[in-house]
Amino acid sequence: MIKNKKAARAAASVGYSVFRFALLIAIGYIVIYPVIYMISSSVKTPAAFSDPSIIYIPKKITFEYYSIAVKALDYVSSLLSTLKYELVSAVIEILICSFIAYGLARFDFKGKRFLNFVLILTILVPAQMIIIPMMTNYSQLDILGIFGLLNKLTGIDIRPNILGTAWTFYLPSVFGVGLRSGVLIYIYVQFFKGLPKELEEAAWIDGAGLFRTFFSIAVPSSSVVYTTVTLFALIWHWNDYYLAVMYLSDKFPLAVKIYDIDNLITALNIWGGAKAISTKSAACFMFIAPMLILYLILQRKFVQSIDRVGITG
Repeated sequence: MIKNKKAARAAASVGYSVFRFALLIAIGYIVIYPVIYMISSSVKTPAAFSDPSIIYIPKKITFEYYSIAVKALDYVSSLLSTLKYELVSAVIEILICSFIAYGLARFDFKGKRFLNFVLILTILVPAQMIIIPMMTNYSQLDILGIFGLLNKLTGIDIRPNILGTAWTFYLPSVFGVGLRSGVLIYIYVQFFKGLPKELEEAAWIDGAGLFRTFFSIAVPSSSVVYTTVTLFALIWHWNDYYLAVMYLSDKFPLAVKIYDIDNLITALNIWGGAKAISTKSAACFMFIAPMLILYLILQRKFVQSIDRVGITG
């Protein structure tokens, strides 16, 4: 009787493992299929689309459509715009959010609960709700009402219009505002709370100041969480379409060009069919490739950070 129960439990355990393995394979295939199709379509000739024997790997590979995609996207110029607007603001956000999070995690002060409430609020409030006030402010930039007060006192309006400039991307990162900054600060706070305070206290006893302690103790001990935050920030900014199309009038980053890829290839007299599919697939792969390579490089540290920070709960 006992042997039968053990055998039944073993069989159930094996069955569950097989089911879980099969489920993971199915989910993995569903997730990876669009990428496989995109890469395959980008190197197919028009004849390969009508050949039922070809599913993924075409008999003849062509890279002709990558050159067309480069021309359609104005790839070099768009990539430079992405680096200028999105990646620089991402780096600023990564650094500023770490400063804010370190203060929230390590020090007690009046108003800390209120700041935590504001942090949660920035995560909950979508960016679309503040886009009009931000555009109004950017058209006549007035930080803390100082420029407006000077205008009233002197009659001279010195409020600059920064719409269409890189500052519309940099300022939110400098001040650590918005959904992305709120999430990044939260991740940092969870990690900094887990760091042993003894190292910092020893540095303070040796006469180290706040900034020296932060850069010599906290930062070197937090390379894992910096990896996670860097990935999140870079991917979010890289994919940012909404703010770019609202604030800029020309020299758009790649995310905007990808969104408008149908019109861009139509301008090159590509009206549809297999050629259009291959060109769009090539353009999309060129867009995601840099972030995909970055993730593959940082994958190990990213997984370690997810485990240590406890994002999953």
